[in-house]
Amino acid sequence: FGANKWYLLTKVDLPLASPSIRAGINQTIMLSLAMVVVASLIGAKGLGEDVLEALQYANVGQGILAGFSILFCAMILDRIVQGGRR
Repeated sequence: FGANKWYLLTKVDLPLASPSIRAGINQTIMLSLAMVVVASLIGAKGLGEDVLEALQYANVGQGILAGFSILFCAMILDRIVQGGRR
């Protein structure tokens, strides 16, 4: 009815879908950060290795520090994806 496909895509469809797209990206990031710890079980290096080591040796301080590191990464990535909106 007077609007071409490109206009409908950029001005109608994408703005309506952007909250769902951002939510999907956010969930993917959070899932990948959760997998950091699981990946350490098969020998992957990184923050998950510190969490696993803390669990194995009952080192509470190291576990809290590594957990907060992952939490901090999650919070920063969430703010980037959300663009400061909430």
